Amino acid sequence: MISLSVHTVVLDIEGTTGSAGHVHDVLFPYARERFAGWFADRRSAAGRSAVPDALEAVRADAGDPALTEADAVALLQRWTDDDVKMPSLKTVQAAIWAAGYADATLTGHVYPEVPRAIATWREHGIGVHIYSSGSVDAQRNWFTYSNHGDLSGLLCGYHDLTTAGGKRSATSYRKITAAIGTAPRHTVFLSDVAAELDAAAEAGWQTVGVRRDDDPRGPDVPGHRTVAALDQLRPTAPAPGPAAPG
Repeated sequence: MISLSVHTVVLDIEGTTGSAGHVHDVLFPYARERFAGWFADRRSAAGRSAVPDALEAVRADAGDPALTEADAVALLQRWTDDDVKMPSLKTVQAAIWAAGYADATLTGHVYPEVPRAIATWREHGIGVHIYSSGSVDAQRNWFTYSNHGDLSGLLCGYHDLTTAGGKRSATSYRKITAAIGTAPRHTVFLSDVAAELDAAAEAGWQTVGVRRDDDPRGPDVPGHRTVAALDQLRPTAPAPGPAAPG
């Protein structure tokens, strides 16, 4: 058990609150096979001469304003296969997944102890946020349509590549600090990736690694205290400091 004095817990998703295998084996293929149809539907709805905003976003991320729709679909598929953390990819994936969540084809995967752990933290006055490479919409749907029901009411906010930046940059964690208004020393980040935790630590945050029992990388995240499940973390809100002299 790890005890910490913090106001805010920030959680990664893949490998931390839910299974990375669910992302790669279920969600990625679901979106990958629907990219072409999704673009065609948008083009049809907007009028044949209109260029979808998503296509412009892919062109910008690729640095190629001449990409055709077919080129963009092929590129999104390649980025999916290579797990490239590209904002335009994450936006299109989230839009496609939203339909799957809405018709109950998809659910978000959450480990069994996660709902109770987060609820307990919230009962003790701890704010809980999510920070993932997946878009804010994808994060929200993951928890709204989870395999343990709607957990979105337990969460205080969501942060992604667009709102914060890449997860291996200390600047991203400083942006989240500014957004949530919690001092870095009173914020803890949980992730299964050492480089992300290193970046959070550089920004002054506390860090805890997460390594699930079936993780082939072993039980520890190098350089960070590590838990195998979220209920092994016991965050408590810091006591109020003394009042300033009048």
